[in-house]
Amino acid sequence: MTTNELCFLSIAQLGEQLQNKAISPVEVTQAYLDRIAALDPPLNSYLTVTADRALQEARAAEAEIRAQRYRGPLQGIPLAHKDIVATKGIATTCASKVLKDNIPDHDAAVIERLQAGGAILLGKLNMNEFATMLPSQHFGRVNNPWNPAHNPGGSSSGSGVAVAAGLCAGSLGTDTGGSIRIPAAFCGIVGLKATHGRVSLFGVTPLAWSLDHIGPMTRTVRDAALMLQVLAGYDARDLVSRDVPVASYTAKLTGEIKGLRLGVPKQFFPEYTDPEVKAAFDAAVNVLQGLGARIEEVDLPALDNIWATVAQVILNGEANAWHEPYLTTQAEDYGSGVRKFLERGKATQATEYVRAQRAKTQLCRDMDKAFTHIDALLTPGELVPPPLHEARTAIIDGREVSLMTALIAATCPFNVTGQPALTIPCGFTRSELPIALQIVGKAFDEATVLQIGHAYEVQTSWHRRPPAHD
Repeated sequence: MTTNELCFLSIAQLGEQLQNKAISPVEVTQAYLDRIAALDPPLNSYLTVTADRALQEARAAEAEIRAQRYRGPLQGIPLAHKDIVATKGIATTCASKVLKDNIPDHDAAVIERLQAGGAILLGKLNMNEFATMLPSQHFGRVNNPWNPAHNPGGSSSGSGVAVAAGLCAGSLGTDTGGSIRIPAAFCGIVGLKATHGRVSLFGVTPLAWSLDHIGPMTRTVRDAALMLQVLAGYDARDLVSRDVPVASYTAKLTGEIKGLRLGVPKQFFPEYTDPEVKAAFDAAVNVLQGLGARIEEVDLPALDNIWATVAQVILNGEANAWHEPYLTTQAEDYGSGVRKFLERGKATQATEYVRAQRAKTQLCRDMDKAFTHIDALLTPGELVPPPLHEARTAIIDGREVSLMTALIAATCPFNVTGQPALTIPCGFTRSELPIALQIVGKAFDEATVLQIGHAYEVQTSWHRRPPAHD
């Protein structure tokens, strides 16, 4: 097996090979480290490569496997994570000059869980500064492995690129308005935003407490299920963590979805949906229908102004509250656009914030009602293909539309409702850029969302195509 073949095995495949002793954790880890050194410089997905630590952990994993001390399916699997997640003794910068010297004295809860499961840490990944909408001026932008002139999505840009380019087996990203699912869609991988409160945010630098999520970014749906199994569960240190039973996420990955009721919105931002995206979405729906799923049109609550009237108001106020001490003492260390974005939250009035929170509660109720007769909802993963880095607008059917609106429209509503949402590859444009499908479920029903995504994946091969950048 070549290094490239090894680095594009799924977590499940790697785990099987490792447990059978066909390959060693040291061999796999070194293959990833060699690939990072050779291919990452133009992609700029890594901020820190923890080579010595990774090899030390790989040797420990190898010894445990030889001694038949089995920790689980992530044992010996090399992962890398968004640099917003605290790692003890390792720089955690949020891709900002503000925190360039920040060395945490503790691990985030998700890192604790992954380490307990035997995963190996390859390093920390680049991102939009402080998980906003703007690349880091200090560390530089991340480039899409399918075409470096195109945006890889944000804010978990490094996570999406590293997984897609075969520079780690899986990753953690965070999602406040779409920041797991947008880079997953634009990089042609799987991204899972679990239910708000399902995975602990302890040790993760917040953008907006009410909207923040953390979750896995992987090459396959099964891999996302394997990571979520380790990550999910109550944590008293996280104020939004929910004590809800955790299902077996792989148990329903049978490829069977016959009889499941899948909703397709009657209207879902058609004015912002690219024709190639719409064609790929319709084809994906047909695949699921062919597997025996019942496709039903559904009316969703009005979503047109969710960003402007609800999510943005909440985000502005909560982000400014966390950043206020740094804005007072280190304002010049922020990227100029990021500083302006965070400072405008200071003007958020209490009455405005309360109205937004009440509207959030109402939207959750309305969405619950829309899900009364369906098991999951299907939408495009993103309404437009990956844009050029410098693009600020998109052309849809000859009309120029706001790129920001097009990017956030498909994902942001489900941060507000907190529902689980999975993004998976479902096609490519004529320019060989990825297109994605989004599957949205009921609260804490990640198992069904993963079941549907896996069934689609079994019938298609989009997820098996690596970027041709070697």
